[in-house]
Amino acid sequence: MKPFVLLSTRAEDVPADEEYALFLRYTGLEERDLLRVRLESRPMPVFDLDSLSGIFVGGGPFNASDPAERKSSVQVRVEREFATLLDDVVARDIPFLGACYGVGTLGAHQGAVIDRVHSEPISVVEVTLTDEGRVDPLVAGMPASFSAFVGHKEAISRLPPSATLLASSTTCPVQMFRVGRNVYATQFHPELDLAGITTRIHAYADYGYFAADELDLTLAAVRRASVSEPSRMLRTFVERYAR
Repeated sequence: MKPFVLLSTRAEDVPADEEYALFLRYTGLEERDLLRVRLESRPMPVFDLDSLSGIFVGGGPFNASDPAERKSSVQVRVEREFATLLDDVVARDIPFLGACYGVGTLGAHQGAVIDRVHSEPISVVEVTLTDEGRVDPLVAGMPASFSAFVGHKEAISRLPPSATLLASSTTCPVQMFRVGRNVYATQFHPELDLAGITTRIHAYADYGYFAADELDLTLAAVRRASVSEPSRMLRTFVERYAR
């Protein structure tokens, strides 16, 4: 089997390593079949897309809507590298699934309006599939509505004509979309379980996702509902595209 790639931007080792472990667990892949590239520490390699089964993008600290003068040199580099990669990915309809930061990368590449209007605190929300989502093969067999973990400072307010809306929530109109037939992005985190999001809450407690005195409230918010469905799409992605 040709390998998949996970592109990561987390600078902190504990959540970065756990993110990789979660993608391994819920895709069912072995380490040899899911290559990890930590973009915060080195430039993105030039991929031979014909040698890959598909590409995953994890979450991360970068926001596409940040003013240019506030973006670090690393963020500027990563955004430039993603733009170049997505030129080929979209043109060739290469299997791609971006989780959370995938909205910022794919959305920005396609000209979506990304702003702070529909940010969501770290919590569990109810995600509802659109009519197009209900028949999309990546979420085949999933219920029309399901609980998912979220936590983001920016979101898409308006999708471009090139994108197909697949899922929404009451607080965030774009929770999942597709470009072409095989290029996907989700605002929610399909890779997370309760242990994983708990790790991230502690790791990013000082990153402005919640106030200093709201740690316990945030931990309680992610425990208020069971989350089990979103991770199924990771295994489905592998089963559909492994070659």
